[in-house]
Amino acid sequence: MNDEKLRAEALHNKVIPVHFDANFFFERAVQSLERNHYAKALKYFSKAVEYEPENPVNHCNMAGIMSEMGDYEGSNSVLVDIIKHIDPAMTECYFYMANNFANMENFEEAEKALVTYLEEDSEGQFLHEAEEMMELLMHELDRPAKLKRIKSRQGMIEHEQARALLEQGKFAQAVELLEEIVENYADFLAARNNLALAYYYVGLFGKAKETIHEVLEQDPGNLHGLCNLAIFYQHENDVSQLLPLLQLLTITVPFHQEHLFKLATTMGILGQHELAYQHFRRLLKDEELSDDPSVYHYTATAAFNCGRFIDAERYWRFASKLDPDSDVSRFYLSQLAQFREGTTEQPKINYHYHLPFEEQLKAWEHNGEGITDEVKHNPLVRSSFFWALRHGDHATKLQVIQSFAWIADEEVKRVLQAFLRDPKEDLQLKEAAVLVLEGLGIENPLMDSPEQEEIESETLVASELSNDLDQPSRTVVNKTLQMMDQSCDLDQQHDIQNLWTEFLHKSYPNTPELGHTEAWSAALEYWAIKMVGLPTTYQEVARRYGLSPSTVSRYARRMDSVCHMKDRNG
Repeated sequence: MNDEKLRAEALHNKVIPVHFDANFFFERAVQSLERNHYAKALKYFSKAVEYEPENPVNHCNMAGIMSEMGDYEGSNSVLVDIIKHIDPAMTECYFYMANNFANMENFEEAEKALVTYLEEDSEGQFLHEAEEMMELLMHELDRPAKLKRIKSRQGMIEHEQARALLEQGKFAQAVELLEEIVENYADFLAARNNLALAYYYVGLFGKAKETIHEVLEQDPGNLHGLCNLAIFYQHENDVSQLLPLLQLLTITVPFHQEHLFKLATTMGILGQHELAYQHFRRLLKDEELSDDPSVYHYTATAAFNCGRFIDAERYWRFASKLDPDSDVSRFYLSQLAQFREGTTEQPKINYHYHLPFEEQLKAWEHNGEGITDEVKHNPLVRSSFFWALRHGDHATKLQVIQSFAWIADEEVKRVLQAFLRDPKEDLQLKEAAVLVLEGLGIENPLMDSPEQEEIESETLVASELSNDLDQPSRTVVNKTLQMMDQSCDLDQQHDIQNLWTEFLHKSYPNTPELGHTEAWSAALEYWAIKMVGLPTTYQEVARRYGLSPSTVSRYARRMDSVCHMKDRNG
């Protein structure tokens, strides 16, 4: 008898107790959903509601499952309860109710719910779908809806323009427009969310975070705002604030494609790669996204980061087939192969569909052709540049500033001028920014800079090649100016000095030996003549300096590889 009692106690000690809470039943519900077991999923979501009755997410999930099962009346009862007793700000519930009424062919009630949604919802996340449903109801009821206003349409034209600027990577211009929209329409939350993103892309982290808090003050359940705030907390390494927010996002299962994509990328950025992987796999089941190579890349990235290397390879190969001209998938497949061979450690892969910033710079510098138009207008690439300019180390910032000379558009000018106004930035970097801006036609780039006099003094010293440069450096310019004395006016002398300074700055730390003064002077004169649009040849310049044309060509090509002179004169 004692033996039986001992065996029973031993068995009891081996049993792991199960902690029942909302999260436990939520996870079971998600697992059931993935297997299309809707009845079980509903049961588990109902239990989650019992444990957390004040959490509107669980109620909304339950309403969604009931609608999928055809219980439209039951779904609407839950949605009404959310609006009346849990979270009146969840105006999207009216849109869900309209769908349920339409499925019941109760078109009058569907119209009422839809009109309420359009008149009360400020964000407009289902605006396109609502407008399509309005057309259907107009056909069924044989009359236009009694709609007084569309709240989310206030400022919509300007907002669409701002979104287009964001998509083009013109973040500084987007900031200006979005700031104006937010000032005019204080409750336009979609515009505020995009303004926060624009701030983030140009590296204005403090303003981005402040703007997100403004969104969440008006709508505490705003998914875009919550995701962005979680990323900001991670950036600050604020674990105490991040953990509860992460727990909420972990149990959230969006039904809308845009929300699912936002949550998937957020989970990836937060290092929750397994959850990101599951969300991205759900996105790939959407017909609209099933042929999008970037989504396959995101899925592959999540798979790789959580150790699913076979799956990662498969998804990258899918992406490569869909986008054969892109180097992205090929690059990461090679990284995966090197890791498997043991030649490299497991690399850290981010969720952007472009090459890492360092790889882009290597490619452009190797090709010597500058940045292509396609890359110039890629918002992800541009955001990586702007972010690196704000948060990179000294060497990275210098590379970014020099690369901006290749992009050479209005956005670059705005960003560099803002960079000059930042009192925290290094003076040497500001000198490099001044050179780029002057090369882009900005006559007074130091206007309103807090250290204007100091930078002007430093830049003047650099441009005159005084104490900052050694004697061989000054000798090259002096030789060129001497040889061009009869044909070179003051402006051209200034341009020659700036060009030589730019070449030396950009060459650092691989500054060339300057012992062959005549060859460097000839190369400098060749490009100085080209800069003002006059014709010349290597032979003509070589004859004046007593050199061979091949020597002048070799040194001129070296300057071109650093300063991209052909692009300027092309």
